[in-house]
Amino acid sequence: MKATQKMRIISGTCRGRKLISPGNNSIRPTSDRVRESVFNILGEMVKGASVLDLFAGTGALGIESLSRGARSAIFADVSRQSCRIIRQNTELCKMTSQSTIITCDLSKASLPYQLTSEKFNLLFMDPPYNKGFVSATLDNNTLLDTLASDAVIIIEHAPGEPIPGELERVKLYDQRKYGKTVVSFLTPVEQSGI
Repeated sequence: MKATQKMRIISGTCRGRKLISPGNNSIRPTSDRVRESVFNILGEMVKGASVLDLFAGTGALGIESLSRGARSAIFADVSRQSCRIIRQNTELCKMTSQSTIITCDLSKASLPYQLTSEKFNLLFMDPPYNKGFVSATLDNNTLLDTLASDAVIIIEHAPGEPIPGELERVKLYDQRKYGKTVVSFLTPVEQSGI
């Protein structure tokens, strides 16, 4: 596997740090522009947050969160290659003590214990586009049980794979389009004051 350095951390303690990404198309990293926009929207919510980065790829979203003051981050991806790259990136950024990396298939019914041991404030999802992962993940009640009542779910997806309209546990409260990428922001239904 040939690795290249193309992406960078935008702000915080690791600002400007370049991240490793694979030298092929096996991962579609979130662009710097989209990441910067997402974190500008989140603002102070990141500080002290417990973060879950699903379909984590290079780990850029979770590492950006840690750089901006998040307390901890769990990175989950089904690909062992991705998990190796995330480990390298957390080491590069000296964030291994705040990071947990899990190789897991989120389509399975049960979740690894690391995902059920705390309540997450921020949940990032950047799954492969147009594969049905957005709906499947939002229908996973065990996963949704890991969210704090004021949590924010940030999903990057294709325009052709919209957020399902009828969701029982979460609701869409903001959506932004950046070229061929849509970023949707959701929150647990109990949080109706957003």
